[in-house]
Amino acid sequence: MRPIRLISFGYLHLPTGPDGSPVPPAADRIEDVRDRLRDPAAARDILELDGLNPRVQDVVLNTPGARELLANLADYADLPVGPRCIAIGCAGGRHRASGLTELLARELRARSRQVDIEHLHIHLPRVLKAADINTGESA
Repeated sequence: MRPIRLISFGYLHLPTGPDGSPVPPAADRIEDVRDRLRDPAAARDILELDGLNPRVQDVVLNTPGARELLANLADYADLPVGPRCIAIGCAGGRHRASGLTELLARELRARSRQVDIEHLHIHLPRVLKAADINTGESA
């Protein structure tokens, strides 16, 4: 089986197209988790961590719907003519997208798949909107 490439990214860091909407990286499947998974950055103890940290991965994995999504993505990657690339995006790319990407890579490797990972925005500072600063929530 050929290797699969996994990309994590943050929608708020993407370039915009002519219509003003963000242009995600090219992939066979793009999974937008902004509305599917609660933002773990709201948990203050992991705020400055990123998805490479096991604590962040645990929070992401225990978010309602995450295990089902992870199983669905892993099964999709195992299809006979499966994808070459899966991209997972959240708001900033530091917590949900990168954590889920790491969890998916671990699951695929357990299934004897070769995986290449690219985290596009994990190194960037958290993105806060003005309203978030007042409410204490993050993007």
